[in-house]
Amino acid sequence: MRGWMQTAPDITGYRKHWAARFGSAPFLPMSRAEMELLGWDSCDVIIITGDAYVDHPSFGMAIIGRVLEAQGFRVGIIAQPDWHSADAFAALGRPNLFFGITAGNMDSMVNRYTADRRLRSDDAYTPGGGGGRRPDRSVIVYAQRAREAFRDVPLVIGGIEASLRRIAHFDYWSEKVRRSVLLDARADLLVYGNGERQICELAHRLAAGEPIHDITDLRGTAFARKGVPTGWIEIDSTHLDAPGPLNPAIDPYALTAGGTSASGATPACAGATSAPLAEKVVRFVRRVKNADRERSVIRIPSCEAVAADPVLYAHASRILHLESNPGNARALVQRHGDTDVWLNPPPIPLTTQEMDWVYERPYTRAPHPFYGKANIPAYKMIRFSVAIQRGCFGGCTFCSITEHEGRIIQSRSEDSVVREIETVRDTVTGFTGVISDLGGPTANMYRLACKSREIEAACRRPSCVYPGICPNLNTDHAPLIRLYRRARALPGIRKVLIASGVRYDLAIESPEYVKELAQHHTGGYLKIAPEALAEGPLSKMMKPGVAAYDRFQQLFERYSKEAGKEQYLIPYFIAAHPGTSDQDMLELALWLKKNGFRADQVQAFLPGPMATATAMYHSGKNPLKRITRDSESVLVPKGLKVRRLHKAFLRYHDPNNWPVLREALRRMGRADLIGNGRRQLVPAYQPPGTGGAPTGRRATARPFHTQHTGLPRAPRGKPTQRARPKPS
Repeated sequence: MRGWMQTAPDITGYRKHWAARFGSAPFLPMSRAEMELLGWDSCDVIIITGDAYVDHPSFGMAIIGRVLEAQGFRVGIIAQPDWHSADAFAALGRPNLFFGITAGNMDSMVNRYTADRRLRSDDAYTPGGGGGRRPDRSVIVYAQRAREAFRDVPLVIGGIEASLRRIAHFDYWSEKVRRSVLLDARADLLVYGNGERQICELAHRLAAGEPIHDITDLRGTAFARKGVPTGWIEIDSTHLDAPGPLNPAIDPYALTAGGTSASGATPACAGATSAPLAEKVVRFVRRVKNADRERSVIRIPSCEAVAADPVLYAHASRILHLESNPGNARALVQRHGDTDVWLNPPPIPLTTQEMDWVYERPYTRAPHPFYGKANIPAYKMIRFSVAIQRGCFGGCTFCSITEHEGRIIQSRSEDSVVREIETVRDTVTGFTGVISDLGGPTANMYRLACKSREIEAACRRPSCVYPGICPNLNTDHAPLIRLYRRARALPGIRKVLIASGVRYDLAIESPEYVKELAQHHTGGYLKIAPEALAEGPLSKMMKPGVAAYDRFQQLFERYSKEAGKEQYLIPYFIAAHPGTSDQDMLELALWLKKNGFRADQVQAFLPGPMATATAMYHSGKNPLKRITRDSESVLVPKGLKVRRLHKAFLRYHDPNNWPVLREALRRMGRADLIGNGRRQLVPAYQPPGTGGAPTGRRATARPFHTQHTGLPRAPRGKPTQRARPKPS
């Protein structure tokens, strides 16, 4: 990798000038005045982001900016620009190499809308926390405005929003399949996954004078081209996973000159254009040998085909997930009109040395001085946290972490983590001795990996822990325990909390880890994510059964009691996930009541782009298995009424939900659960001012308590616990 991890020229001088003006180490510039202070007449790279600029390694734009800075490039930041004109996008002038465009740490649609498609009033990544500072589908809008400002500057899009929209994808907010964001943004290159390797290589090659359209060999990138180059072996994806014929039978890749499919259907893909007849692809009668993989490309059904046929959409989703292991993935290509979107294999995971280097750049760990004393909620939440790993091999179908960061765990060294804790202790304003989190996508996957590199490179399993823990997976928590102990022993550190979600089926493999967690790293509550209890939804989520949760709870309560601590688990659940029936939610509500749990907020399943569960939601098929016309169908709770009912089951204790629950219980033949008994779910009466007109005897509802008002007491002195669902 050219230039990877090289050190920048000495920048001590301009750091002193900046410190004299701002009283701190220098940030990347956000204005012409700051560029002049640094002695710059132009930037090499300008990063446009939908988040406020916080120079902290939890913010993607800060990492990419600092990594490029360390390569010797001059990087500017345009944060949350006014997108109504191109003026804000020209504020730093013309970049010498490229614009790097990201929606920010969150997908802009997830950031702006709830799972019920209601507009959010807040934005945790905005100063003051107010909403409305970024547009819908920010990557597309920002790219358009940057192109208006400087037409000849290469546009490189990346981050979570671009990464998860790299092929034709189902868009929940418009309820249709949209084409690759690469084409809608009219970008030159799309970087998916963690982008340090790709961005460094790209910047050096552009600086050397290589045109961006000639850079087609970078892993972890997607780009547009007109056809498959000579010398490549093109494989029809139906050879790998056959969906079976339609009636009438069509070739999903063949388009007539008029742009319709061979069946006569008009392409439904948003923004699609007419295309000539596609070239015939090779249909192999045997699998391609491993030796041919580097020159093999798999053609998945076209954008038009997957938009017209949900079964083909599920098939394409399955193929993309099967080709996600950096050790054996092949390139993918998908036709959009008369253009192919080409996806190179995923990037190679960072080594421990590279991870240390990335996270030990000179981050100021603070918002840019431009924001003054404005509160940025996301920064407030993570300013005392330290990331120790990336990636997740859990494979939960509702989550897109694996599709973005990969399932191979990338861990930092113990020394590097300790150095960062000391930096937080010594330099971050307001530090009181408490590290708020040592974690990552999952709290307890640090240094866990396959026992065999050869097996890991060849594996195609979507999860290392479902339906059971793979026998090839090393589940030794000893390195993480050593890290915890060393961290809390540092001078000036009073407490090290674990706020990242704990994978409890892994944790019970190491009772010593559970003991360490319960006795030293829990601040009264520990969040845990069963997500569901019934086999129907669990099998579609790829989550373990309740037995693993029960075992973890026993260990956690035992070790908490030994330490003389009263601590509680906070389980998260998702409503309306594919595979969930009304009966499943009723059983969950009864379990919650039996165990004294009350949810203070609930989250319905949100079909994010590229997630496997989203393919289930759209197609009604299960991409975890081979897709055919007759393959397993998935029950999908759709529509506002059923989604609200499933959420109401999670908040069975809220009087506002009692009318809809009573109606559902009667419809389900479970009217016996309506009444005032301890074994019944909802009362027959309705308190005044709740859920409509009061019925039955008048009564005052028990006050609903949250973490801010304390925990109510359950009968027989058992502490009532709270349950909160995990945001999707």
